[in-house]
Amino acid sequence: MNYDFEGKENAITAEHLKNGEICKIVGYGQSMTPILKSGQPVICKPVTKDTLLKKNDIVLCKVKGNYYLHKISAIKNGVSYQISNNHGHVNGTINKNNIFGIVVEIL
Repeated sequence: MNYDFEGKENAITAEHLKNGEICKIVGYGQSMTPILKSGQPVICKPVTKDTLLKKNDIVLCKVKGNYYLHKISAIKNGVSYQISNNHGHVNGTINKNNIFGIVVEIL
């Protein structure tokens, strides 16, 4: 898949997604293994108000000031999204405006 910007799990990449750009993102760390390995790139599409988010979607999001490529582990009333790593650690609960991109391809 073609992409407009290549970046990391950070505010710069989130801004590109908010501007409607498809991004190639490289995350680091072991928190999403075995789904994602450290340094493994993914392609993210921007999340808009019309994007349907589901449990277990991997997203680029901001939780308590930190940016993560983590998964949605629970959804409450379609407005509250619990974000966790792949080992069960819950980072926190956020609303949709703190979710910037959804992983559509793991490279």
